[in-house]
Amino acid sequence: MNQFIYNGKYYKEGTAVVGADNRGLRYGDGIFETMKLLNGKLVLEDEHFARLWRGLSTLVFDIPRQWSPEKLAAEIRTLAIKNQQEKAARVRLQVIRGDGGLYDAKNHAPNYIIQTWALPEGNGGWNSNGLVLGIYEDARKSCDMLSNLKHNNYLPYIMAALQAKKEKWNDALLLNSAGRICDSTIANVFIVKNDTVLTPALAEGCVAGIMRNHIIRELKNTAWKPAETTLSIDDLLDADEVFLCNSIYNIRWVHGTSDVVYGNSVTQKIYAAILPTIG
Repeated sequence: MNQFIYNGKYYKEGTAVVGADNRGLRYGDGIFETMKLLNGKLVLEDEHFARLWRGLSTLVFDIPRQWSPEKLAAEIRTLAIKNQQEKAARVRLQVIRGDGGLYDAKNHAPNYIIQTWALPEGNGGWNSNGLVLGIYEDARKSCDMLSNLKHNNYLPYIMAALQAKKEKWNDALLLNSAGRICDSTIANVFIVKNDTVLTPALAEGCVAGIMRNHIIRELKNTAWKPAETTLSIDDLLDADEVFLCNSIYNIRWVHGTSDVVYGNSVTQKIYAAILPTIG
């Protein structure tokens, strides 16, 4: 049975560690990181912890002096070893505030949970069968100071995922408050049009994905020019190719959205160029 860590201590999977007064449970008061561990090393580790620390600052957590990326990374690796998953694991590091009501938190110290799950062989490889996407329109993402964070208020994504499952889509795209493409339930979205690779700008409300940022940075050294911009539904449907990215699956190409079918020749070349830079 898997173990997990809560505030530095190990517990068996399924053990209750927070009570009914916890603000993370009551209000979704927290933030999380999803990372990949390969052969005992966290992929893009510095970028993940930099984003986490920015999020903690935005959510006005009081970070203890003894807290550090190095401490958390060491605990992640130790947990993966205990769970016999150090070869390839998905890691979730969740930070929540402690007990209290809306106006009377007992303190603003971070409480944290670390979980790991084994990843299947071949994870992150090229998906030979392209994804089928739908567009979720019933709840829109706002564009504000919280939009780019991986915070625990995840209801639009949850509802979109429920519809994707019902409609038998592989994933669903969310729209922002202006009705433009934002991101998917678990990934950032890119479209290929001619020689340009476009993705929603952070001002459009998408999560500031680690893999998204890495791809944008690496594409600047290739023949394909990245641009952070606005993407309408029409832009999506008029694209030559579409792909999604996140820290677990790297890049996955999209076969179709609505009645539109996409190619994958450029995406496959981008995948081949980006993959060696991930580590």
